[in-house]
Amino acid sequence: MSAVADRLFLKRRIVNGVTLVLSGLAALFGLFWLVWILWTTFTKGVDAMSLQLFTEMTPPPGQDFGGLKNAIAGSLLISGLAVLLGAPIGVAAGTYLAEYVNHRKLGEVIRFVNDILLSAPSIVLGLFVYTLVVRTTGGFSGFAGAVALAFIVLPVVVRTTDEMLRLVPTQMREAALSLGIPQWKVTTQILYRAAAPGILTGILLALARISGETAPLLFTAFNNQYWSMDLTGAVPNLPVTIFQFALSPFEYWNQLAWAGAFLITVFVLLVSITARYFLLRKKMSHD
Repeated sequence: MSAVADRLFLKRRIVNGVTLVLSGLAALFGLFWLVWILWTTFTKGVDAMSLQLFTEMTPPPGQDFGGLKNAIAGSLLISGLAVLLGAPIGVAAGTYLAEYVNHRKLGEVIRFVNDILLSAPSIVLGLFVYTLVVRTTGGFSGFAGAVALAFIVLPVVVRTTDEMLRLVPTQMREAALSLGIPQWKVTTQILYRAAAPGILTGILLALARISGETAPLLFTAFNNQYWSMDLTGAVPNLPVTIFQFALSPFEYWNQLAWAGAFLITVFVLLVSITARYFLLRKKMSHD
């Protein structure tokens, strides 16, 4: 029996060692490409950074002077409107899931559909909004782009709100309801306060996700070389500008594309750090 147990123990140690080595190699393989991409974006993006990037409009073909001012402003406008459209609906839907149909079959069905929407390719959402809005209105528009990005924001906020509210202890609900406080007041004045850092984190993560989305905007907002903040027409934006400039034969346009990619990377990093800060603050306050 002792010999059998020793062989079994040795076999388990060998399998465990091989699994750890393979897992480590897989992690290093992924990190290698991630570091390479980030380093390339950093080196090429920093070389193209200048003050005129934020003060000049996108240049016409062949001109070696210009910036990304209109594209940056357009991206902020579309992304901000997308969050304003998607976040309130997402918070309301997440609240409904967590507080009213949490343990019901309907809640499970809604969560399943939300997970499908969460993993849906962004180009599919862009085509859907193209059919729903662009073809109906007869042209590209910044509003259509915001609607397409709002469909990406929505499932992220729904999932985060649902999970954060379910993490709030049941005793808080019972104590408030036992005092005769209406359900809507319990939700808005107690549960939202307890889950606010987590919900805000979900909104910030959704903002980080949509900041670099190109496919939905190609079918909805498209692009504009000029300064145009009119949401009823094509609006300049950074992702589509990067896409067009990266494919162009002009060297200066290629440099602007790298600069735009670097800006989006930095923006996503800052938003992610901010979201992490709110999560850590929530954890420290609970500890």
